[in-house]
Amino acid sequence: MAKKFAELQARMTPESRAAAGPLFRQPLKAMPLHELRKAQQLSQERLAKALNINQAAVSKMERRTDMYISTLRDYIRAMGGELAIIATFADGQVKIDNFAD
Repeated sequence: MAKKFAELQARMTPESRAAAGPLFRQPLKAMPLHELRKAQQLSQERLAKALNINQAAVSKMERRTDMYISTLRDYIRAMGGELAIIATFADGQVKIDNFAD
């Protein structure tokens, strides 16, 4: 018989819960555009309307492996977010601000 997650979680040690936290949040750190759109509970049609393009263009955009930063920024803004470009190095991160409006 299946067990409720709350029951399993209650049996976890504090150390196990602490270790599980970052693993739980990890999928939120990286995902393709179509999954990000779905996580925001937006359809391609609604996003297309916000971008003033057709649904097929949104579908094509989500399948691309390369696009202009301005196109990606518009896509993210249409979902209510802001795009930040971060360069990650061994000794830290730097936000690149050349592409801001």
